[in-house]
Amino acid sequence: MPTEHEPTETTRRPVTVILLHESGDHDRIEHSSYRAAIETVTERGSEAAAAKIEAADGEVVFRSDEMDIERWENEWKRAKRRLAVDVEEHECPYDAVGCFADDLCVQCQMDRVAESG
Repeated sequence: MPTEHEPTETTRRPVTVILLHESGDHDRIEHSSYRAAIETVTERGSEAAAAKIEAADGEVVFRSDEMDIERWENEWKRAKRRLAVDVEEHECPYDAVGCFADDLCVQCQMDRVAESG
């Protein structure tokens, strides 16, 4: 009987964390889930000049020079939640990255209040 929770999602191909060091060296750490990759970036990201998370298809989905890992993790969780339930489509007129129909940005919230009042 396992003592820890199993990952909520796994991939056949690895999700890779790449830690880039000032010296020009880099570490590639393969994981079977995004959750494990996020943990690695959270724990070891400060020891590197930059950290990246590379999806199984080779696409870089996170770069520490563009976004904080906690913020990216929150957006990842929201995206995952949206995939799990039907949520109405919403396109933010302000191009806010974290603006979703079930979690509007401040500007969209203000617009909604103005429209209803």
